[in-house]
Amino acid sequence: MVDTLGVAVIGFGWMGRVHTQAYARVPHHYPQLALRPELITVAEEVPGRAEEAAARFGFARATRDWRDVAADPSIRAVSITAPNFLHREIGVAMAEAGKHIWIEKPVGLTADDARAVADAVEKAGVRSAVGFNYRNAPAVEAARALIAAGDIGTVTHARFRLFSDYAAHPESALTWRYERERGGSGVLGDLASHGADLARFLLGDIASLTADTAIFLPERARPAGATAGHSRAAGGELGPVENEDYVNCLLRFASGARGVLEACRVSVGEQNNYGFEVHGTKGAVFWDFRRMNELGLSRGTAYQDQPVSTVYVGPGDGEFGAFQPGAANAMGYDDLKVVEAHRFLRSVAEDTAYGATLADAVHSATVLDAMVRSAGSGAWVTVDASS
Repeated sequence: MVDTLGVAVIGFGWMGRVHTQAYARVPHHYPQLALRPELITVAEEVPGRAEEAAARFGFARATRDWRDVAADPSIRAVSITAPNFLHREIGVAMAEAGKHIWIEKPVGLTADDARAVADAVEKAGVRSAVGFNYRNAPAVEAARALIAAGDIGTVTHARFRLFSDYAAHPESALTWRYERERGGSGVLGDLASHGADLARFLLGDIASLTADTAIFLPERARPAGATAGHSRAAGGELGPVENEDYVNCLLRFASGARGVLEACRVSVGEQNNYGFEVHGTKGAVFWDFRRMNELGLSRGTAYQDQPVSTVYVGPGDGEFGAFQPGAANAMGYDDLKVVEAHRFLRSVAEDTAYGATLADAVHSATVLDAMVRSAGSGAWVTVDASS
């Protein structure tokens, strides 16, 4: 028997739309799932945006006040895709109201924020999911399995990169994303949070790190009105950019492996250049998000001059089989969010954690906080993996 789960989406920018579409697609890709999401309410404070979303995607109700969602007993699960500075307040309120929550990273501005939401979820006994979508790529899950099986030997060193140009234009509006109080640590929370999660997902806990950060575009124009995405504001009054455009970090893993994590939001010429290279004593594995369904793999006994092969993931790798029938058929970004939605709904249905949870968000946020401390002091900082 299939049960219906009333869901709400709080915040309807691009990510709110992605969550909504993922809910709609889950039954098509996972017909065996014992839950069917029903779109009840969309909440968005920008005038007219919630009503437009309701009409377009089929929500039963629209509201400008997210508190209406907490008070509605017909809503059992909530996607939180509002700006970062609202994550803690909304997340705690929804958990205390008994709602299961699917929340976008970095879950607030600090590790304390992420921990507060995680504690509320644990106390309420509800389920959680966090938007670390890149770990859901079948190729990433295949790489994790190869590493765990020892196919590339003992991991010696790795590099994680997240380069983008979304903030590279000098006329990009000075939105909340560039304020310390509302946007937190800038590119650390936005992109490096994914890098920290991927590093731990593949290689285990990070023991210590040292980081360097920079702001390359120190001023931007203030927007005249409400913004969506990465809007432009040419000619507006200039204001200071308060948080980081760039971070470079050396990592020491608990395993003894070494790593580099680098992220930048103002990299001209780079569009979603996200990926990793993991090297071991017998081989290496490479992944590039722009070629999401491929792995570069070197393994064998040659060591020197050992070739790298391109491997196409297929059914049997992660959730690939729910989307495509054979290797080299492409999956895309939105498919990763469908995987995430499925794992969230399955967690609710079976009362068992599947996929990234708030515990993973706390770990990632702890690494980000350590980066901030290290960049300020210039010293190596220990990462408390027990946090």
